[in-house]
Amino acid sequence: MSKNFNKVTTAGLIIALGIIYGDIGTSPLYVLNEIITGRVISEYLILGSLSCIIWTLTLQTTVKYVILTLKADNKGEGGIFSLYALVRRRRKWLVIPAMLGGAALLADGIITPPITVTSAIEGLRQLPVFHNIEQNTIIGIVLGILTLLFFMQQFGTASIGKMFGPIMSIWFVMLAVLGCSHLVDDLGIFKALSPHYAIDLLTTYPKGFWLLGAVFLCTTGAEALYSDLGHCGRGNIRVSWVFVKTCLILNYLGQGAWLLANYKGQVIPSQVIADGFNPFIGIMPHWFKLAGVIISTVAAVIASQALISGSFTLISEAMRLNLWPKMKIHYPTEEKGQLYIPGISFLLYIGCSGIVLYFQKSSNMGAAYGLAITMCMISTSILFANFLVSRRVLPGWIYLYLAVYITIESSFLIANLEKFMHGGFVTLIVGGGLFLVMYVWFRSRKIKNRYVEFVRMEHYIPMIQELSNDRTIPKYATHLVYMTSANNPKEIEHKIIYSILNKKPKRADIYWFVHVDVLDDPYTCEFSVEHIIPNDIIRVEFRLGFRVEQRINLMFRKVVAELVNNKEVNITSRYESLEKNNVVGDFQFIVLEKYLSQDNDLPFTERIIMKLYFWLKEISLGEERGFGLDPSNVTIEKFPLIVAPVSKLNLKRVYTDGGEFE
Repeated sequence: MSKNFNKVTTAGLIIALGIIYGDIGTSPLYVLNEIITGRVISEYLILGSLSCIIWTLTLQTTVKYVILTLKADNKGEGGIFSLYALVRRRRKWLVIPAMLGGAALLADGIITPPITVTSAIEGLRQLPVFHNIEQNTIIGIVLGILTLLFFMQQFGTASIGKMFGPIMSIWFVMLAVLGCSHLVDDLGIFKALSPHYAIDLLTTYPKGFWLLGAVFLCTTGAEALYSDLGHCGRGNIRVSWVFVKTCLILNYLGQGAWLLANYKGQVIPSQVIADGFNPFIGIMPHWFKLAGVIISTVAAVIASQALISGSFTLISEAMRLNLWPKMKIHYPTEEKGQLYIPGISFLLYIGCSGIVLYFQKSSNMGAAYGLAITMCMISTSILFANFLVSRRVLPGWIYLYLAVYITIESSFLIANLEKFMHGGFVTLIVGGGLFLVMYVWFRSRKIKNRYVEFVRMEHYIPMIQELSNDRTIPKYATHLVYMTSANNPKEIEHKIIYSILNKKPKRADIYWFVHVDVLDDPYTCEFSVEHIIPNDIIRVEFRLGFRVEQRINLMFRKVVAELVNNKEVNITSRYESLEKNNVVGDFQFIVLEKYLSQDNDLPFTERIIMKLYFWLKEISLGEERGFGLDPSNVTIEKFPLIVAPVSKLNLKRVYTDGGEFE
């Protein structure tokens, strides 16, 4: 696998261009706009800003992500939850940066499609025929494009995805050619390659440090680059990044040279920016502007598509890792990694549409963009440092890595805090809400685990066998199947024993206990069978990767079929009239669903968490659908969850004669 994973192919390079670089590749649409708004165009500002951009792309994207973080692949898969799965057994608290990073990535993802598509459509104002186009018309076009984009998600992107690579190849070539055509406007622009100008700008320019908030927009897609590792392989990403980075830098340099040649000494007011001024469109020849805007719009749509697909993958991983409520997942095509989550698609669509309607202009969106994603990058740095520890890297290198990147990313975070009042609060509120969902789901599981009581299976085997042979009790089912969370095959939850023996005795011919173990590997799919009592009590354990869909109904049928073929089990009905005709017995799944009992005495915080948990559970998929069971074969059995029994109850007996019992 390692050989193929690092192998570089022409097809792989084209696919990488189409899938991975949408976000970071469309950043030239708005980065310099954010930097020059309301400032005097000077050699000092332009050279310093471009130097910051070049060295941010080098240190943050190239060194941190392309060279270092891509090494942390989980059986070929990347992304913050794949990285967390690699290190979660080292420290329990690492779940916090993982949840923070995942929530921040999703939150900033809500603003990426609006800002890229709006920036491209606003470029129409550079054309004489569209010069007076109303902002409301632009908003309508953007909302129409986003609506169509989200509507198409349910059909999958297998066929469209094949076109992404060639289109994005055209886009990056266009970036390079447009940039090169203006380098001669001011050859002094190449001074920006020196880090001296970046340091000078940040330390001596008035409020120069706060420019980092705008500079940061050039690298916001780096985290998405790591998330898409599994689609293209490390080798293809590293080689294609050399081409992509070169095209990006040439375009930024061309925009800078054009600004110095045409607007040196001038101030570009925010209103002019809002009315459609954009150096990216400005460097296009007049005859090419319409085609350039069309290509920009298509590239923006591709960037949005890649980010939406990445959000689906992120949420599906969070579900498998028990960090998110179970949601309905569709698999529109047979292609690996292709999935669609209607609930998340709807939330993203509402979020993106709300961003467009609230901010209206790309300049306003840029003022709010990037604040949350810095949290994700800091989280990745913390998790990756723990990955390095697990790989026995020398402590000195780990401390150097943390010192460099925590300093850089903390600086970006502080600079981005200036955006809070300009709309950054929107992404922080959204990210905070997403983090709260993850935290409640994770924390409630820890609280519930205090209640789960496991008992030794061997103590109850004779009683279960006697029940199975007791003909005075009506038979509940030929095959009775329970989903168990017991990792140890010699143990079983007490609530399952209670359900079989006490609640309403459930007589069956064969009792099956099915356990699903979600692994840190992404795509493992295997099972084992233990015959506790042959042809009487059987345990089946599925070992599934965190990216594998849990279709237990289908998988269980396949397991039973294999056991029958191997003559390990007899599934024929035990009813005399049916047995002589070899009729297969019925299978009945019992799913035990919890509800919060009133007999709890929880601390205030835990009470709130559990109430939120059960509210989330109400609106999420039920246990049976989450496991992919057929509802016609499932019985839901409710039982009270008593986490903290009431210890003191002030209750006394009184008598009708007024006395008390002594």
